[in-house]
Amino acid sequence: MAKPSLSSTRACSLAEVWADIVPRKFWQSATGALFVIALVAGFAQFGAVASLDDVARHFGHHANKESLQSVVGLSGSVLGIGLAVLRLASLGALPLASLADRWGRTTMLRRTLLVGLVITASASLSPSYWIFVLCFALARPLLSTTSTLIQVITVELSSTNRRINRLVVMSAGAGIGAGFAAILHGTIRGPDSFRWLFALALLPVFFLRPLLRRVPEPTFHSDDVTMARLGSVPRGTRERVFIVGVIVFVIGVISGPASGFTFVYGEGVLKIRPDLVASVVALSALTGLAGLLLSRYLSQRVGRRWTVALGALATAATASLAYGGGKTDFVIGYMFGVAAGGLLAPAIAALSTELFSHSFRATAAGWIVVAGVLGAISGLLFFGLIGDSVHITGAGSFRLPALLTFLPLLPLMLLLWRLPESSKMELT
Repeated sequence: MAKPSLSSTRACSLAEVWADIVPRKFWQSATGALFVIALVAGFAQFGAVASLDDVARHFGHHANKESLQSVVGLSGSVLGIGLAVLRLASLGALPLASLADRWGRTTMLRRTLLVGLVITASASLSPSYWIFVLCFALARPLLSTTSTLIQVITVELSSTNRRINRLVVMSAGAGIGAGFAAILHGTIRGPDSFRWLFALALLPVFFLRPLLRRVPEPTFHSDDVTMARLGSVPRGTRERVFIVGVIVFVIGVISGPASGFTFVYGEGVLKIRPDLVASVVALSALTGLAGLLLSRYLSQRVGRRWTVALGALATAATASLAYGGGKTDFVIGYMFGVAAGGLLAPAIAALSTELFSHSFRATAAGWIVVAGVLGAISGLLFFGLIGDSVHITGAGSFRLPALLTFLPLLPLMLLLWRLPESSKMELT
């Protein structure tokens, strides 16, 4: 009997990996429905970041002095405050996610998603920068809750050995949605192009209801008593919630500025054409996919904790590279930064949900969202203030803000080893 060729063996291996990650009849399954919902939520949330340079130019004015405002139209502190307000609004995800432990996951998922999309679309009518910020601030907690509940439902509907696979699929959906927003931003040009981008968030409202009906309500038989107060978690698990929260806070300090100022730096400072930025975003889908597959492999082989640590370090390194030089460094840093995000996202989602019981899993996830929000706010404000004080307007002008923001808190990632490894845990 002839031996199979190396190419056929590799093809078989890739086919097995794909079959292991994606269930049969994907588009008729709950996983397929959640994937589309994650895509839509990612698109709606990332629109504000993708169009930030256009928004700044439209509503701002250029100063005469050497500063970031002279380049993009708004100062670094104003941009940072605006982005921080959007992140701060995500604190509303805590009570909304906690309600999911009482009213049901799918009920809250449906309400937060549909209302969040409608409010996001209303941002297309913004007459000023701060009204734009307000619209997205109102939509942000709803969409953040949607993303959190997608992770919770995915974990609770999956078997132990397939949880990380399904979380990879959800992370891919959110990444595709965010990438689609960035690509549309680069292709829809004109003085009011950002308005068309925001208005598109209204379209999914008309076809999402049938998808939402495919998602069953997760049920568990547990002895845990339902919490009397909104947002409370059992006393014995608070240390675990706190540690995960600190880890997510550090990741937020890094990822907030790493993603928030990307398009301001690439288009506003380096003067890369929006269509070229869109091409880079499209190509980064390949590196993002590689990061997701690597996250799946490492999460199963060495565990969630090691994968989260490596993902956080990679995110800090790639963002520092992107902000530390010219166009080549930006492109390389951005593309590998997407891979780092793909490496980090499924593992931290798993760690944030697998360690807690069904009766308060959504509430714990809500507190972890709060920690990430506070981290992102701190990072955005600190990064913006340093950017204003540097007085450098060309390539590498974000190098010092990046290094001073991303590096000091990384030693706190050692707290990961105070947590149990969750990859083999049975959910309760």
